[in-house]
Amino acid sequence: MPLNNPWLAEPAPTRRLTRDRLEERILNLLAGQNMCVLATSGADGPAATPVRYYSLEFAIMFTASPRSPKMRNIAADPRVSAGVFAPLTGLASSRGAQIFGRARVLGPDDPAQAPYWEAFRWENEHVERGRPVTEPPPETLVVIEPDRIVYTEHWLRRDGYAPRQFWRRDDE
Repeated sequence: MPLNNPWLAEPAPTRRLTRDRLEERILNLLAGQNMCVLATSGADGPAATPVRYYSLEFAIMFTASPRSPKMRNIAADPRVSAGVFAPLTGLASSRGAQIFGRARVLGPDDPAQAPYWEAFRWENEHVERGRPVTEPPPETLVVIEPDRIVYTEHWLRRDGYAPRQFWRRDDE
């Protein structure tokens, strides 16, 4: 029987991308998507929450109500994981990233929010809510700067690279 992607039937290669090429692929994925699944852990156990995010380099950020379960969990343990993935139509199109890091909560009056609002498309949310688009929202912003990322892309197998690649901040 003919195969569309015969390279998927072979044993997976183990070759690693260069850091530059891996970073380019990760940044492309983060910029091309806007939803992730945020994993937190709290007194009631683990929670996985769909979240609309924006990215700035490798950081992902989102707004959240301070009273939400994910924010209670982050307050108890800021270690989080976020899964970002592209739409899947088959194994060859499998592409995503697991981001591991600590969530940093920036309150509405925190001056550290400023550089993130430039990358956050808050104007869209203001229009959706009928708010003026003259200044960033006075909301809590959560930023995840990753310590490590596990990037998966099965199309890499076609060029002889491992489908799972590993990025660590401390490898810089």
